[in-house]
Amino acid sequence: MKKLFTRYPLLVVIILLGFFVRLYKINTPLLDWHSWRQADTASVTREYQKNGLAPLYPKYHDLSNIPSGLDNPEGYRMVEFPLYNLLTAGILELIPSAPLVPTSRLISILFSMGTLISLFFLTKSYYGKKAGYLAAFFFAVLPYSVYYSRVVLPEPAMVFFSTLSITTFRYFLKRDSNLLFIVSLLAILLSFLLKPFTAFLAPVYLVMLFEERSLKEIARDLRLYLYVVIAIAPFFAWRRWISQFPEGIPASDWLLNGNGIRFRPAWVRWLGYERITKMILGYIGILALPISLLSSLKKKKFFIFSWWLSIGIYFTVIATGNVQHDYYQALVTPIVSITLAHALLVADTWITKKSNALVSIGVIGFSTALMLLLAWQQIKGFYNINHPEYAELGKVARETLPADALIIAPQYGGDTAFLFQTDHRGWPLGFEIEKKIEKGAQYYVTPTLDDEANTLAEKYFIVAQTEAYIILDLTKEKN
Repeated sequence: MKKLFTRYPLLVVIILLGFFVRLYKINTPLLDWHSWRQADTASVTREYQKNGLAPLYPKYHDLSNIPSGLDNPEGYRMVEFPLYNLLTAGILELIPSAPLVPTSRLISILFSMGTLISLFFLTKSYYGKKAGYLAAFFFAVLPYSVYYSRVVLPEPAMVFFSTLSITTFRYFLKRDSNLLFIVSLLAILLSFLLKPFTAFLAPVYLVMLFEERSLKEIARDLRLYLYVVIAIAPFFAWRRWISQFPEGIPASDWLLNGNGIRFRPAWVRWLGYERITKMILGYIGILALPISLLSSLKKKKFFIFSWWLSIGIYFTVIATGNVQHDYYQALVTPIVSITLAHALLVADTWITKKSNALVSIGVIGFSTALMLLLAWQQIKGFYNINHPEYAELGKVARETLPADALIIAPQYGGDTAFLFQTDHRGWPLGFEIEKKIEKGAQYYVTPTLDDEANTLAEKYFIVAQTEAYIILDLTKEKN
């Protein structure tokens, strides 16, 4: 670390900038954008806190059949390997007074700072130190990157490990270092365990490999075969393990092309325009893509092209998932940062040649500032707490109900964000109340005084009620 400070002081400044902008609203309740998915992730950590660290048996707060189509009385959450949750829960065990949500966000931020550092060295190795600083800067300040670097999701860790793996693989090939080979292998292994989407980055590895090795050298290097096998083996072992718990595996086939949107105009518009152009690149930044790609292809350099090819394949295969969930594009942030850095240097050279350095600085500086401003307009609403009543009623539920009580907390078709606020396990959807009581439901908690709540209030004992919410004891019927 001391070497980092002395050799790359500007990088340290960028790290500090990236770190501090990610602290924005770090203490707000977990009710911001995509709170349902974040709440599910955080609840796995919370269950580890309550019941001890059991890596192979991750559980969460939702006992319903909504995610998998099967009743889930144990609350299994069998998705990515819970590395992020285990790390967070372990830290919270060491520091019991630390709050769950801000701590989880802070860990995501630290992962993203690791990504920033990896991006610097990766870009530096291809395009020089100046490009490395620029790539780190763009990753540090792009509003989309900032928001999705501090969410309570496995994405920041996955992006870190995948970027670290690519960076160390690049340096392994240049230096033939076994240590860097091992680091790259461990990083991609962990990235796979967090998200199998890492597989779409295969073209990047192939281009790097053929840039540095001949076909004969590749064929003779046993390490490369081991790299592939060891990288994916733990992922398949994990998938085989969780297949024993089908009730805990959310349906996922729909992510591919569940609504038939692939290659349709809406697919192009949502991913190419709404997400990449508007949300991530603030309109103006999209100009970097043709500038960087054309310059790279002209010089027969295929690194950036291979990464964008990987993203294109990812968007094509996981078509519906990418359109429906904007956090799926977190995988794009490293190559966006590299592309912006490379394009900026290309543009600077061209403008300086046609005019002068001062004009270049003015044009690029103004364009960058405008890009960030326009991108911020797309992202700033993500931080909003749209349902503060969830947090308020959640506090009432925590203070009123037994800690181990199972509850029904219905909201918006099964949104688990409210259930998370109550710090209880149960069902995030109403309907068939009697069946849920048979399965162990003890209380009904809702801020929505609809027909179901009013009907139940006529039958069951009211624990607490205001104009804004009602809590019912489903174990006590009125006389």
